[in-house]
Amino acid sequence: MKAKVKAVTPSAPHRQSITRHLRYSLGTPETKAPLPSLYEATALAVRDHLIDKMMETEARYEKKKAKRVYYLSLEFLMGRSLGNNLYNLGLFEAFSESLADMGADIDEIRAQEHDAALGNGGLGRLAACFLDSMATLGLAGYGYGINYEFGLFKQEIDNGYQKEKPDNWLGNGTPWQLKHPEKQCIVPVYGRIVHAEDREGNYNPMWMDWKTLIGIPHDMPIAGYGGKTVNTLRLYAAKSSDDFDMDIFNTGDYLKAVEQKMTSETVSKVLYPSDAMESGRELRLVQEYFFVACAIRDIVDRHLSSYKTFNTFPDRVAIQLNDTHPALAVAELMRLLVDEHALTWKRAWAITCATFAYTNHTLLPEALEKWPVALMEHVLPRHMQIIFEINHRFLDEVKAKWPGDNARLAAMSIIEESHPRQVRMAHLAIVGSHSVNGVAALHSELVKTELLPDFYALYPKRFNNKTNGVTPRRWLFKANPGLTSLITRHIGDGWVTDMDRLTGLEPLSREPAFQDAFGTIKRANKEVLAKTIWDTCRLKVSPDSLFAIHAKRIHEYKRQLLCLLHIIHQYLEIVEDGKIPNFPRTYIFAGKAAPGYEAAKRIIKLINSVAATVNNDPRVNDAIKVAFIPDYRVSLAERIIPAADLSVQISTAGKEASGTGNMKFAMNGALTIGTLDGANIEIMEEVGEENIFIFGLTAGEVQAIRAGHAYRPWAIAESEPVIKRILDALGTGRFSPDAPGRFIPVCESLLSQYDPYLHLADLSAYIKAQEQVEACYDTPRLWMEKTILNVARMGKFSSDRTILEYAKDIWNATPKG
Repeated sequence: MKAKVKAVTPSAPHRQSITRHLRYSLGTPETKAPLPSLYEATALAVRDHLIDKMMETEARYEKKKAKRVYYLSLEFLMGRSLGNNLYNLGLFEAFSESLADMGADIDEIRAQEHDAALGNGGLGRLAACFLDSMATLGLAGYGYGINYEFGLFKQEIDNGYQKEKPDNWLGNGTPWQLKHPEKQCIVPVYGRIVHAEDREGNYNPMWMDWKTLIGIPHDMPIAGYGGKTVNTLRLYAAKSSDDFDMDIFNTGDYLKAVEQKMTSETVSKVLYPSDAMESGRELRLVQEYFFVACAIRDIVDRHLSSYKTFNTFPDRVAIQLNDTHPALAVAELMRLLVDEHALTWKRAWAITCATFAYTNHTLLPEALEKWPVALMEHVLPRHMQIIFEINHRFLDEVKAKWPGDNARLAAMSIIEESHPRQVRMAHLAIVGSHSVNGVAALHSELVKTELLPDFYALYPKRFNNKTNGVTPRRWLFKANPGLTSLITRHIGDGWVTDMDRLTGLEPLSREPAFQDAFGTIKRANKEVLAKTIWDTCRLKVSPDSLFAIHAKRIHEYKRQLLCLLHIIHQYLEIVEDGKIPNFPRTYIFAGKAAPGYEAAKRIIKLINSVAATVNNDPRVNDAIKVAFIPDYRVSLAERIIPAADLSVQISTAGKEASGTGNMKFAMNGALTIGTLDGANIEIMEEVGEENIFIFGLTAGEVQAIRAGHAYRPWAIAESEPVIKRILDALGTGRFSPDAPGRFIPVCESLLSQYDPYLHLADLSAYIKAQEQVEACYDTPRLWMEKTILNVARMGKFSSDRTILEYAKDIWNATPKG
């Protein structure tokens, strides 16, 4: 589609900038510019502003000698940038008018942008929110990651099954990145250790015969709200050395020499290569080392260019490890300090521990990363030496505190003496950091008492909590312009950078006029989502129905299955009991399952199978609809979240570290139905128990059941006819008439006493909580009052608050904006 072009009129500066880029950057005349070219030219025009502000920001940091914070993450789920940058720079209206003057619609232009799919889910989106907050607060904060050519994957649904397609988001390049080949980083991998001595006779290992990767930085400007501060996300792409392996080349095997170069460049090809095969696992390890090696080298070089020595390194540098993926940075900084800068081990270790901090994101022991010692020795022989030395000295510390306690020694060792031996990356991160934080109050407590109690006993002052937050700029101001306008008309726009000001909405929560305006905006958002569901699923849903939404990564602990069991219950009530709900409901699912996670992929198939049965049964008569929206991503979330009436947050208590989707939904006026897990607890404390629907076992009760081996799901099913009927419908092929046994494995897992997620233990309580939802939604004024109070009391969950706590308690950094 080509943009319609009006007659030439006097051009505003922004229009001039767009047309200049059309002509000189893209070689396209304005009169023939298709939408993709208009998007790229607009983005380049906005990037001009970003570059000016980025240079001003850097000069300000230099002048004020700002302490620099470096956020290392294997994921940055940035989404689309055009709209976000326009809003944060305060240029949205001006560019919208300029494009309109050119006959183009800004929303059509924004839709041309591919999501920057540099992450999987909450971990990567949290990193993106943190970058936004650091820039908005004027903190010298920089992200480091990988410039993946392919994102996680594009999800398609084929006959109800998830199918993965390549997500080549960088296929046509991106206008948001500035490539800096002059700042390339050399990364050594593989090779061998030569055991030598220096002139004084001290042991001096030499890492020899390593292969070379080249890291090319690509800088993505990150604009803070108001446009004064623009920080940088530096992403590295892997490039092979310019040199061939001449031994191979000289034997005439040119193709093999070229193949080696191509193999080197696969390091930054794809997010999370499959580790089902040894080659994929090795690539993943190389990938993790590649990005931390580039980051640490860049950080050290930046510091030395200003301060010349390492005397003030921890005073000028803070490095935050986002989960265990960057944990090799501990060994890499030690290698640089000891091997390349000749610092003593003691001094290097003091600098390292004072510089690093580690954020833990999981309570699932199986999710704590481990690498086989043999693989580490093969890929990173010098780092394995360093890790062994770190562990040796650490275990001496443990022995000194608990002499003779060999069991504790084995539990705390960085090296797990299993078959094969493994490097525990979480232990390396903890030992090499001065701070270890969880991401919600319950999570942080369970990290200390259940996940890592021995480390807490050794380093009690090292552990702390930093409850997650989300940026209100993207997740309310940008994603929900209607609600933004309503809020700003009544309490001003100060809430955009100080969410505590949303409490000014509380007196309006019972005013019918404000409720009606709020409800009108919610319905308009639901109309947008209903159109999306039609466009993607060919399913008509009513914006007048209750939209209950479960949108997040598909995983058994997040319990999409529990939500589905309730839908089956409601369906059976309609078709077998003749019970007609007081109002229609639309149940909406979205999320991706990891390609190798068969149980999660089976849940997706089940959701779509239940949807096919429910949506096509004339007896239901539109009382309930079920939709699975494929390819969940940031830009889709921005349409889903503002449309939600009910936010489904039902993970097994004690399994979810925090959650941030729960915050985004509540911030946009959805009521939460959830367990006492993760940040749900703190949301309840903020919004009030009467304004949230809490059900189910607590984390302590879950632990007690597990410890006492007291879970008897088959007894629950036999004693509760409602549950038995649901399982019978599921197991007898009601939702899979073409293959009656297809979902028997789901029933078997639900009835297993080893089900770690205790679905049936919480099902009756969940059904009762949904009855409370029905009673409340059937009283519209009461429902609307609760939704407004949720918005008004969400101030705590701004990522600005989270970042200020990190800066004060962990980084010892102050904003220099």
